[in-house]
Amino acid sequence: HVQLVESGGGSVQAGGSLSVSCAASASIFGYNCIGWFRQAPGKEREGVAAISTRTGTAYYADSVKGRFTISRDNIKNTVYLQMNSLKPEDAAMYYCAAGPGDCVRLRKEYEYRYWGQGTQVTVS
Repeated sequence: HVQLVESGGGSVQAGGSLSVSCAASASIFGYNCIGWFRQAPGKEREGVAAISTRTGTAYYADSVKGRFTISRDNIKNTVYLQMNSLKPEDAAMYYCAAGPGDCVRLRKEYEYRYWGQGTQVTVS
């Protein structure tokens, strides 16, 4: 059973930076697509970035392209999301998820098997 744990959320002023992490508790061999999603109150969950842990290929939503960077450390079984130039509209609960195979694009929610509990990002 794979467990994903997010950390690193917090509060930052607009224009600032924050990094969140997603650590897998066990080998996620085969679940090579790790995605980051966010959900603000009253809004649907949206995918913001995804990475193939095998190849390092990354995918981004247009709303974060150029500001967010997703990366991975396969030794630590950890995926990071570096968020720069944060805007108030980036404020949300951020979730990571693991899906089978390699990402070939930004995946939808139903294409992921395991989910973390989320970490809150506040931008004022």
